[in-house]
Amino acid sequence: MTVAECIETRRSIRRYRPDPIDHSLLESIVALASYSPSWKNTQITRYTAIEDPSLLKEIADRYTPEYNANIIRQAPVLIAVTFIKGRCGFERDGSFSTKKEDRWQMFDAGAACQTFCLAAKDKGLGTVIMGIFDEDGISELLHIPKEQELGALIAIGYPDIDPEAPKRKSVEELLQYR
Repeated sequence: MTVAECIETRRSIRRYRPDPIDHSLLESIVALASYSPSWKNTQITRYTAIEDPSLLKEIADRYTPEYNANIIRQAPVLIAVTFIKGRCGFERDGSFSTKKEDRWQMFDAGAACQTFCLAAKDKGLGTVIMGIFDEDGISELLHIPKEQELGALIAIGYPDIDPEAPKRKSVEELLQYR
């Protein structure tokens, strides 16, 4: 599969087959995602693979809205994407480099999430990135270290659907020259 094919055919998958995902496959996806760009190569993104059915059920039942809970209940694995706080957007003296201040860390985590999802697609897996959840509750449940912040959840598994691509905006609408 070419890079263009991977980008053009990746979809947000919300239904999965119950097949387990081999740890070596997840590790190969994280290895590829480690090549995501990051602020001054800080590589702040971390991944926690949740495959314990009781943890998945608790996250779905207690910490996510129903539309995300329905995805989590039938996904074989949920990835908690965290990032190390206070390393992006700063100079060595601790001052902010841009007016975005410490918000740059979410940019890095977002780039890592997309790279993770494209790597998963290349390996035959489907994903969907979720951003609406009880961050404090899940962080406590998973014992996320205090120096990390939970940025996103990614359901991952073998797709049980093959959705069509939604309509895309034209290049003329998206691109301008000055």
